[in-house]
Amino acid sequence: MKAIVVMNPKGGSGKSTIATHLAGYFARHGSGAMLGDIDRQQSSRDWLAIRPDDAPHISSWEVGPDHMARPPKGVSHVVLDTPAGLSGKQLEKVVKVAARIVVPIQASPFDMWAVEAFLQEVMALKAVTKGKADIALVGMRVDARTRSAETLRQFMSQQEAQVLTFLRPTQLYVQAAAAGLTLFDLPPARVQKDLLEWQPLLDWVEQDR
Repeated sequence: MKAIVVMNPKGGSGKSTIATHLAGYFARHGSGAMLGDIDRQQSSRDWLAIRPDDAPHISSWEVGPDHMARPPKGVSHVVLDTPAGLSGKQLEKVVKVAARIVVPIQASPFDMWAVEAFLQEVMALKAVTKGKADIALVGMRVDARTRSAETLRQFMSQQEAQVLTFLRPTQLYVQAAAAGLTLFDLPPARVQKDLLEWQPLLDWVEQDR
C-alpha cells in the first residue's frame, strides 16, 4: 500500500485540493483509493460525503470496534490530508507512514517563510534522512507568467525538496469541489490545460520506490 501525505504548516495552502485530486486520480484509473483526513475540520470527509454515486469510488477510514481508524481492504493508494500546524511527535508519526510527501506552496512571503522552517523540520526526520519518504513541492494558485510566480519559483529552487509543477488559479477547482468531483472527473477537453500542469505530480507519485 502506497501512502501519499499532503502537508503544509499553514491553513488555506491548497492541501485539500491536492489530496482530493490525487485520490480522484487514483480512483479514476482503477486503483483502490482511500482519502484520509486527519484535519479537525474534516474538509476532505465532507467532500467525500457529497461525491456523486456514479463517480469512481473513493474510500474513507474504517473505524473498528477498537475505535482505531484503518484503511479498508482492497485499498492500494492512501492519500492523507493533514492539518495546519502539524509538528513534533504527530508530524513524525505521519511522515513515518509516507512514501511520498507533497507540500503545496502559495506565492506569499508568509507562506514561503512558514514552509522554509517546516521543511527544515521534516528533512531532519529519520524517515526522510533514511530515504523512506520523498518530498516534493507544488506551486499553488499561481499564474506562471507573473512576477510572483518567478519569486515563488526562485524560493522553491533553493529548497532541498524537488520542485514538480505550478497549478494555475481557476474556478474549475471550486466548481468541481462543490460537486464532490475533481478535474479528473470532468470532460478532458474542458480541463486539458490543467491536466498538463498536473502530469509532473502524477508521474512522481506513480514512481516505484
